[in-house]
Amino acid sequence: MRILIVEDDLIIGKNVETALKEEGFSVVLKREGISGGFALKQESFDCIILDINLPGKSGIELCREFRQVDKHTPVLLLTAFDELEDKVQGFESGADDYLTKPFFMKELSLRIHSLVKRKLQNGAAATDQNELEFGDLQLNLREKRVTRGGKEIMLTPREFQILQLLVERDGALVSKKELVKEIWGSSFDHNTNTIEVYVNFLRNKIDKPFSTGYIKTRIGFGYYMDKNAGS
Repeated sequence: MRILIVEDDLIIGKNVETALKEEGFSVVLKREGISGGFALKQESFDCIILDINLPGKSGIELCREFRQVDKHTPVLLLTAFDELEDKVQGFESGADDYLTKPFFMKELSLRIHSLVKRKLQNGAAATDQNELEFGDLQLNLREKRVTRGGKEIMLTPREFQILQLLVERDGALVSKKELVKEIWGSSFDHNTNTIEVYVNFLRNKIDKPFSTGYIKTRIGFGYYMDKNAGS
């Protein structure tokens, strides 16, 4: 695992770097805020340790800027003062944890392991949420890919959005008005036949080449997915 340390105190920085390397971590050590910010933009890390009081740019500023592009990598702040205001600013900037100097290296190590473990667990949950299944139909939400029976099906962005909404409802009825509102927005006229056209496109790609037609219409009400119905 790769750890970034941004610490201007030469002794503390070197001691933390040495201790973490002895535990098998790959460590990048920076001495001030500007170079630390550059490292955050250029490289990826499993955990980030930021001293609050840094020359050039504070740890609070670095954390706040980093959170604009990365919401998940754990950030631990270090400070020489156990001040409530520092803690409040730190957590408001997006930090995950906080350690006051002086500290034991063992405590720092335990906190890093806990933060990284939490990140991995959240990553696994996010991966699960990126996959939808309905019968032999699979949707990869991250890559916007659809397969059925192992065969990839090419959809337009609108078609994918409609299919995703129907699959997420797992057989529950979705009205035409609701579909239009979710996909096109409330200003779109739901009385047009646009939604019927797109549903027809979907059926030709998702259902027609296969023995089971999933997408069903309840006339006057809307659409739903049915994995037990025939074509």
